[in-house]
Amino acid sequence: MALDTHPSSPGGVVFFERRELDQLMRLYGRMVAAGEWRDYGIAGLSDRAVFSIFRHAAEAPLYRVEKHPALSRKQGAWAVFGQGGQILKRGHELAQVLRVFEKGKFSVVD
Repeated sequence: MALDTHPSSPGGVVFFERRELDQLMRLYGRMVAAGEWRDYGIAGLSDRAVFSIFRHAAEAPLYRVEKHPALSRKQGAWAVFGQGGQILKRGHELAQVLRVFEKGKFSVVD
């Protein structure tokens, strides 16, 4: 299983490293236990890796956590997008970006 390939390599796919997946799955597990999230999807593309979070599998994702290695020196490789495509948080470290989901700062509204 290829975990992280440089995006400029021919036929390469960007994916999450093991520790990044661990952080994402710990957050996902907490939110599932709280009853806010129910499903997820992972995509490895040629220029980015995407972790999509769903309330229901048949709907559009509530949030997307994206890793863009090409932006790592500029805006930061990590970004959290909301359902409408707006950027909720961007940064250089995954842990910093995932703080957008901390209890008290964030709530899901129907």
